Amino acid sequence: MSESETPPMLGSPEMEAQAHALVDMVIENARQRLVEEEKEKEAEHQAQEAVMGTQKYGYYDYLMLEDKEEDYAVKNITWPRAEEFNIKVGDEKINEFIKTWDYEGSWLYCIDFLQEEDHEYDKRYRYRVRWSIPTRRKPIPRATACVYFTIEVSKIKPKHFPVQVYYVFETNKLVHRPGQSRFREKWLKDIIESKIIAMETVNF
Repeated sequence: MSESETPPMLGSPEMEAQAHALVDMVIENARQRLVEEEKEKEAEHQAQEAVMGTQKYGYYDYLMLEDKEEDYAVKNITWPRAEEFNIKVGDEKINEFIKTWDYEGSWLYCIDFLQEEDHEYDKRYRYRVRWSIPTRRKPIPRATACVYFTIEVSKIKPKHFPVQVYYVFETNKLVHRPGQSRFREKWLKDIIESKIIAMETVNF
């Protein structure tokens, strides 16, 4: 990066767009894989061949899967069916899901609905969860840490199928799925610390 270029500010619209783009890439990658698998199944049927026990993953699937832990029971909730979903339900379910995470009681968070996006095969609902640790001396925190949630409601799957949920921690390229990775409080602390360091190094 040249001296004239400015990196995206933490918590900026650029970082938010980056998080959404990562999730979109995972969704499109998964959809493309399903199409390819259907073609393979059709070819196998015509050739009367059966290939069992094979499963293919793309690059971004590995990003989601790499954090799985065999010895830790990752908590999850029951997410709504497509026919049950609305913006308020999404907010409530994200809140319910976050309560399954283990973190110190000093953390506070708020959930904001950002936007609804209409795509060819689904609708995507974007939410932002802002975390902070206010104190008596500093009731207004110097920095916050954001987690961006995307809830995908399919237009082509049966309405009784559950919605798909993805989330990304600010500044991190790992796309998470509920029930597949263990939350770590350190991720939030690292985001806030990096923001404070960035603010302290800015010359006014």
